[in-house]
Amino acid sequence: MEKSRNLVKDPVCGVEVPPHQHAIDYLKIPYAFCSRQCLERFLAHPHLYVGQPGHKAPRQEGRQILKRRSLRLATALDTDQTAMLAESLCALRGIKALKTGPDTLEITYDLLQVTTEQIEQKMAEIGVKLGDGWTERLRLSFVHYEEELEAGSLEVSDRNIYD
Repeated sequence: MEKSRNLVKDPVCGVEVPPHQHAIDYLKIPYAFCSRQCLERFLAHPHLYVGQPGHKAPRQEGRQILKRRSLRLATALDTDQTAMLAESLCALRGIKALKTGPDTLEITYDLLQVTTEQIEQKMAEIGVKLGDGWTERLRLSFVHYEEELEAGSLEVSDRNIYD
Protein backbone atom coordinates (compact mmCIF):
# COMPACT_ATOMS: atom_id res chain seq x y z
CA MET A 1 0.00 0.00 0.00
CA GLU A 2 1.44 3.36 -1.02
CA LYS A 3 1.81 5.96 1.70
CA SER A 4 -0.43 9.00 1.29
CA ARG A 5 1.33 12.23 0.42
CA ASN A 6 -1.27 14.23 2.34
CA LEU A 7 0.16 13.50 5.77
CA VAL A 8 1.27 16.19 8.23
CA LYS A 9 3.67 15.96 11.13
CA ASP A 10 2.37 15.93 14.70
CA PRO A 11 4.27 18.86 16.30
CA VAL A 12 4.56 17.07 19.65
CA CYS A 13 5.90 13.63 18.71
CA GLY A 14 6.76 14.01 15.03
CA VAL A 15 4.57 11.15 13.79
CA GLU A 16 2.98 11.67 10.37
CA VAL A 17 -0.82 11.75 10.55
CA PRO A 18 -3.77 12.62 8.31
CA PRO A 19 -4.48 16.38 8.49
CA HIS A 20 -7.98 15.82 9.94
CA GLN A 21 -6.85 13.60 12.85
CA HIS A 22 -7.31 15.38 16.21
CA ALA A 23 -7.16 18.59 14.17
CA ILE A 24 -7.15 22.12 15.57
CA ASP A 25 -6.29 25.60 14.36
CA TYR A 26 -3.81 27.53 16.47
CA LEU A 27 -3.03 31.12 15.49
CA LYS A 28 -4.88 30.39 12.22
CA ILE A 29 -2.49 27.53 11.42
CA PRO A 30 -3.89 23.98 11.18
CA TYR A 31 -2.27 21.23 13.24
CA ALA A 32 -3.06 17.52 13.53
CA PHE A 33 -2.07 15.04 16.23
CA CYS A 34 -1.58 11.30 16.47
CA SER A 35 -3.45 11.06 19.77
CA ARG A 36 -5.46 12.91 22.34
CA GLN A 37 -2.34 12.82 24.55
CA CYS A 38 -0.29 14.84 22.04
CA LEU A 39 -3.18 17.26 21.43
CA GLU A 40 -3.54 17.91 25.18
CA ARG A 41 0.21 18.38 25.57
CA PHE A 42 0.23 20.90 22.71
CA LEU A 43 -2.75 22.84 24.06
CA ALA A 44 -1.12 23.15 27.50
CA HIS A 45 2.05 24.83 26.10
CA PRO A 46 1.88 25.36 22.33
CA HIS A 47 5.04 27.43 22.10
CA LEU A 48 7.13 24.50 23.29
CA TYR A 49 6.33 23.05 19.84
CA VAL A 50 5.79 25.95 17.41
CA GLY A 51 8.06 28.64 18.85
CA GLN A 52 7.82 32.33 18.11
CA PRO A 53 8.80 34.29 14.98
CA GLY A 54 12.59 34.14 14.79
CA HIS A 55 12.88 31.66 17.67
CA LYS A 56 12.61 27.90 17.35
CA ALA A 57 10.70 25.99 19.98
CA PRO A 58 12.53 23.37 22.09
CA ARG A 59 10.76 20.59 20.15
CA GLN A 60 11.73 22.14 16.79
CA GLU A 61 15.35 22.08 17.98
CA GLY A 62 15.00 18.36 18.69
CA ARG A 63 15.40 18.79 22.43
CA GLN A 64 14.09 16.45 25.09
CA ILE A 65 13.39 17.44 28.66
CA LEU A 66 13.88 14.23 30.60
CA LYS A 67 12.38 13.93 34.07
CA ARG A 68 12.58 11.04 36.50
CA ARG A 69 10.13 10.07 39.21
CA SER A 70 11.00 7.44 41.75
CA LEU A 71 7.86 6.26 43.51
CA ARG A 72 7.61 3.98 46.52
CA LEU A 73 4.42 1.97 46.92
CA ALA A 74 3.06 1.22 50.38
CA THR A 75 2.05 -2.27 49.20
CA ALA A 76 4.11 -4.42 46.85
CA LEU A 77 2.77 -5.35 43.42
CA ASP A 78 2.80 -8.99 42.37
CA THR A 79 4.44 -10.04 39.10
CA ASP A 80 1.23 -9.84 37.03
CA GLN A 81 0.33 -6.44 38.48
CA THR A 82 3.84 -5.13 37.77
CA ALA A 83 3.61 -6.37 34.17
CA MET A 84 0.19 -4.72 33.68
CA LEU A 85 1.44 -1.44 35.13
CA ALA A 86 4.60 -1.49 33.00
CA GLU A 87 2.74 -2.34 29.78
CA SER A 88 0.15 0.40 30.30
CA LEU A 89 2.67 3.10 31.23
CA CYS A 90 5.02 2.23 28.37
CA ALA A 91 2.09 2.69 25.97
CA LEU A 92 2.17 6.43 26.73
CA ARG A 93 4.21 8.47 24.26
CA GLY A 94 7.23 10.01 25.93
CA ILE A 95 7.95 7.29 28.49
CA LYS A 96 11.66 6.71 27.93
CA ALA A 97 12.43 4.16 30.66
CA LEU A 98 10.58 2.29 33.34
CA LYS A 99 12.18 0.34 36.17
CA THR A 100 9.94 -1.63 38.47
CA GLY A 101 10.46 -3.45 41.70
CA PRO A 102 7.85 -5.04 43.94
CA ASP A 103 7.29 -1.76 45.81
CA THR A 104 9.14 0.75 43.62
CA LEU A 105 8.57 2.41 40.30
CA GLU A 106 11.03 4.66 38.50
CA ILE A 107 9.68 6.47 35.46
CA THR A 108 11.86 8.48 33.07
CA TYR A 109 9.84 10.58 30.65
CA ASP A 110 10.15 13.42 28.17
CA LEU A 111 8.23 16.40 29.53
CA LEU A 112 7.72 17.66 25.98
CA GLN A 113 5.65 14.57 25.19
CA VAL A 114 3.90 13.57 28.41
CA THR A 115 2.96 15.31 31.64
CA THR A 116 2.86 14.03 35.19
CA GLU A 117 -0.92 14.55 35.05
CA GLN A 118 -1.16 12.21 32.06
CA ILE A 119 1.02 9.64 33.83
CA GLU A 120 -1.05 9.97 36.98
CA GLN A 121 -4.27 9.59 34.97
CA LYS A 122 -2.91 6.43 33.32
CA MET A 123 -1.92 5.07 36.74
CA ALA A 124 -5.45 5.73 38.01
CA GLU A 125 -6.86 3.77 35.05
CA ILE A 126 -4.47 0.93 35.83
CA GLY A 127 -5.46 1.08 39.49
CA VAL A 128 -9.10 0.53 38.53
CA LYS A 129 -8.10 -2.57 36.54
CA LEU A 130 -5.97 -3.86 39.43
CA GLY A 131 -8.85 -3.36 41.88
CA ASP A 132 -8.45 -3.86 45.63
CA GLY A 133 -7.71 -0.18 46.42
CA TRP A 134 -4.86 0.20 43.91
CA THR A 135 -6.17 3.48 42.48
CA GLU A 136 -5.69 5.16 45.84
CA ARG A 137 -2.33 3.45 46.49
CA LEU A 138 -0.93 4.61 43.16
CA ARG A 139 -2.28 8.13 43.71
CA LEU A 140 -0.64 8.25 47.13
CA SER A 141 2.71 7.26 45.62
CA PHE A 142 2.56 10.52 43.63
CA VAL A 143 1.64 12.54 46.73
CA HIS A 144 4.49 11.04 48.74
CA TYR A 145 6.93 11.74 45.90
CA GLU A 146 5.93 15.43 45.90
CA GLU A 147 6.32 15.62 49.68
CA GLU A 148 9.78 14.03 49.51
CA LEU A 149 10.88 16.59 46.92
CA GLU A 150 9.55 19.46 49.00
CA ALA A 151 11.17 18.17 52.19
CA GLY A 152 14.47 17.60 50.41
CA SER A 153 14.52 21.13 49.05
CA LEU A 154 14.01 22.56 52.54
CA GLU A 155 16.94 20.71 54.12
CA VAL A 156 19.63 22.94 55.51
CA SER A 157 23.04 22.04 54.21
CA ASP A 158 26.49 23.50 54.44
CA ARG A 159 27.15 24.44 50.84
CA ASN A 160 30.84 24.94 51.61
CA ILE A 161 31.34 21.52 53.21
CA TYR A 162 33.79 20.43 50.50
CA ASP A 163 35.77 23.69 50.22
